[in-house]
Amino acid sequence: MDSSLSDADTPLLRRGQWWRSQLRLKTNLFSEMSGAVGDLGTFIPIVLTLTLVSHLDLSTTLIFTALYNILTGLLFGVPMPVQPMKSIAAVAVSETPHLTPSQIATAGLSTAATLFILGSTGLMSLLYRYLPLPVVRGVQLSQGLSFAFSAVKYIQFSQDFVASKSTTARSWLGLDGLILALSALLFLVLTTGSGSDGGCGSSTSSGETRSRRRVANRIRILSAIPAALIVFLLGLVLCFIRDPGIFSNLKFGPSPIRLLTITWDDWKIGFLKGAIPQIPLSILNSVIAVCKLSTDLFPDRDLSAARVSISVGVMNFVGCWFGAMPVCHGAGGLAGQYRFGARSGLSVVILGLGKLVIGLVFGSSFVTILNQFPIGILGVLLLFAGIELAMASRDMNTKEDSFVMLVCAAISLTGSSAALGFVCGIVLFLLLKLRSWDCFLKPNAGEDEDENSCAVA
Repeated sequence: MDSSLSDADTPLLRRGQWWRSQLRLKTNLFSEMSGAVGDLGTFIPIVLTLTLVSHLDLSTTLIFTALYNILTGLLFGVPMPVQPMKSIAAVAVSETPHLTPSQIATAGLSTAATLFILGSTGLMSLLYRYLPLPVVRGVQLSQGLSFAFSAVKYIQFSQDFVASKSTTARSWLGLDGLILALSALLFLVLTTGSGSDGGCGSSTSSGETRSRRRVANRIRILSAIPAALIVFLLGLVLCFIRDPGIFSNLKFGPSPIRLLTITWDDWKIGFLKGAIPQIPLSILNSVIAVCKLSTDLFPDRDLSAARVSISVGVMNFVGCWFGAMPVCHGAGGLAGQYRFGARSGLSVVILGLGKLVIGLVFGSSFVTILNQFPIGILGVLLLFAGIELAMASRDMNTKEDSFVMLVCAAISLTGSSAALGFVCGIVLFLLLKLRSWDCFLKPNAGEDEDENSCAVA
């Protein structure tokens, strides 16, 4: 190799040090650890529900999702989340009879095959490049508000995840009461503020007043506290206080990992009931929206829609055959992890290592701990993730863009379908462009070209 080449000119992969770039700290270790738990507000309820209702193997899911977390952190270099496929999970527990693990797996495999084909053929990149930004922002806004609405229900009411409904109003006192949830909420607001990196605006200079410097120092200290990690660890401690019998129910060692037996009927039911509603949601939220959000949050990182789409396919091609929960990436998870301090791939690697230890040590018996986790605390974490995702839509500065975004979001929320809102948003965007199109006449000789040429007003 030519010695005149600088170190910066040498490809990272050739030096074998690419992983150092992907995991380089941009803040501090405690911030990355705090950000690692930022998407557990969606992960834990769905995993717990599928384990209790559809008999999903928790040990297998923890081990495979741990490996996914570690590999995506190394591959993308941003806090790329690994989250359950929400539409499949919703169908699995709402259908009567409930979907079996084999049917859940075929739904995940069918969705994964679709995304893998779209990514490998370049079609996903075309969709990402040409989809109107207001429509994507509408999908993000609806998903963020949906998370926030669910979070408020988690905080305000007791939850029956098996029946997928809220029950009685949550009491003020108790180890999962309103006072606990509101205290966690206030603590996170005081420590993380609105989620902006700057905290109090521009950095202090010699000309600023002593009072302003004191405020800046206080906010800097508060921002350094790993708030989400502290709240999550508090929830784990409360699990054992709420039910000391957890200790006797814990068993050491993972469950045996076995190949699922899948029949033709499993493929048919999984595809028709699970994959069809999941595929448009995965395309929009797991690939396109997450890539747009990543560009907003990490402008120095070029996140390829094709790579993200292919990664969803590969993850599920590996894990679903063994009964692991179908997973994807998600803009809500990325927003939540970023909101609480994650700035590099290290945060999801830390989360993956934690899941791996739990899956190998406690296996499926860890469900007894998850079943006692304070739902109010999960609601607080989910609330911040939803608001952070919804705030990505604040860059819609024109009335026309805002109109398209809000119509898309409203239809997505009321119709309970991101695909329906997306289609309506595209139609509305095209109608507005057609309305402002001037004409299709070519300029005549000697006439002013500006008067007769086609233009968009």
